Amino acid sequence: MESLEESWYENQTLLFILFLVGVFLGIFIGFFCSWFNIIYLALHKVDENSNKHGGELVAEILKSHGVNFLFTLVGGHISPILVGAEKLGIKVVDTRHEVNAVFAADAIARLSGTVGVAVVTAGPGVTNTVTAVKNAKLAESPILLIGGAAAGMLKGRGALQDIDQISLFTSICKYCTTIKTVRDIVPTLKLALQVAASGTPGPVFVEIPVDVLYTYSMVKKEVVKGKSTGFRARLVSWYLNNYVNNIFAGAWEPRDTTPLKPLIALPDTTEIQKCVQLVSCAKRPIILVGSQAILPPNHPDITKRRLESMGIPCFLGGMARGILGKNSPLHIRHERSRALKEADLVILAGTSCDFRLSYGRVLPRKAVIIAVNRDKIQLYMNSDIFWKPSVAIQGDVGSFIQELSLNLAGYKCNDDWLEKLKENERLKEEAIIKVY
Repeated sequence: MESLEESWYENQTLLFILFLVGVFLGIFIGFFCSWFNIIYLALHKVDENSNKHGGELVAEILKSHGVNFLFTLVGGHISPILVGAEKLGIKVVDTRHEVNAVFAADAIARLSGTVGVAVVTAGPGVTNTVTAVKNAKLAESPILLIGGAAAGMLKGRGALQDIDQISLFTSICKYCTTIKTVRDIVPTLKLALQVAASGTPGPVFVEIPVDVLYTYSMVKKEVVKGKSTGFRARLVSWYLNNYVNNIFAGAWEPRDTTPLKPLIALPDTTEIQKCVQLVSCAKRPIILVGSQAILPPNHPDITKRRLESMGIPCFLGGMARGILGKNSPLHIRHERSRALKEADLVILAGTSCDFRLSYGRVLPRKAVIIAVNRDKIQLYMNSDIFWKPSVAIQGDVGSFIQELSLNLAGYKCNDDWLEKLKENERLKEEAIIKVY
């Protein structure tokens, strides 16, 4: 009886040990297959005879998103992108300094309403753009900066112009990422371009290692050198081949390049109706119009007509300057602080309470203040110190202006109020002329 019990316990122990071995073996195999992407490589072959390169895919995405200009300072890390862009008719503009490439991309974004694109080489090429990228963020300008980078397996190993570029841009860009395989180029750039134009527009940074941009034959020639003899050499050779194959597996399979629609929050009906009631009761309203009022999808001409239909005096700032035209009776250029002191309702349409509004100190405490901004930080900037919004709407400013004007059909601003502001402006201009 005892021998049977001992035999049973021995069998149970053996089964438990075998179970543990199986579990650990399964974990190891799963980890191995995941780390080296074995399953994907088995299902998606590498076209070793293809002369295509990653730069062509980058160019295809840019072309499909309506990019007509690409600004750069030529460098070896990014040459395939420039070649691919020229093949598709994208005008490649070579600058004398990388910062100017991003400034130019910023200008294109502001003028065209599309995402501006700059492509710079790795290391110093990327670091040279920091000032322009930060400027684009502050200006709410959508730009895509593509930076070259050292080969993935050589990062941190002293490769040419290799630095931690992602850490550098994380604090000044909406989105930062590294593309590690050719098959990731299309979906990653589509997402980056969408993020740049969504919400509060701004810069995004995508780095593409050099081994993702060049052809399979060139990359393999650089990574896998000669035949291997001996177990250790063959193991290293297998690892390097696996690395290269993972970069190019499924690289040229068809992928949708259709642009993703930017995600832009719109003011809801309840918020609009509340603002309509407040404006209807106001006797001395003012609108401070900022750059966000003319951001896509809104056309400046439509925003202009909606402002004119309301007839409310406007002070213009940022990229909204000039939107009403030189001779518009609604455009007030001088004595803003004085006008604000006398106003009973102020609409901050894409205008934040920064130093230009004395951090909110110039806003009258007894007035109704309606703040509209795509960016939550700007929407409430300094509201805990010098001012407080009666209504705060995080959403598209141009859409707010359009909806407000449509719901204010028949509303007419007090003529005496507008005439008073124009008279203050006339007196200020006379004083300026006397000085000069």
